[in-house]
Amino acid sequence: MTTQVTTPYAALVLRIALGTMFIAHAMLKILVFTPQGTVGFFSSLGVPGWLAYPTMAIELVGGVMLIFGIKTKTIALALIPVLVGTIVLVHGEKGWMFANEGGGWEYPLFLIMALIVQSLLGSGAYSLQAIINKSRAV
Repeated sequence: MTTQVTTPYAALVLRIALGTMFIAHAMLKILVFTPQGTVGFFSSLGVPGWLAYPTMAIELVGGVMLIFGIKTKTIALALIPVLVGTIVLVHGEKGWMFANEGGGWEYPLFLIMALIVQSLLGSGAYSLQAIINKSRAV
């Protein structure tokens, strides 16, 4: 049974967790691997290296927007192709278990499902979008 009272807070917790994860992944590419290193990695996969930049940007901006609850449904869905790309280009051939060498595809698939749930739930409690919408209605 779904509890109407706690559902907005569940959406909030999921939103913050997903946003934090995407920011962490973007910062890993920016600070640890460096943008040039990330471009090189993308190129080694046979993907145009320049795609590293929009990938880092969508992870960073998307993560921030999730945390603040801005356009949550749209952003959650927009982040799914990034994860599909990791399955198709990086983790898919490594098998199911993410603990496999090089990481399998179970974790990215789980994150895709979490993003779908987030898009169905919406922003939940304490979203900046709700404040923006309220101020426009006045």
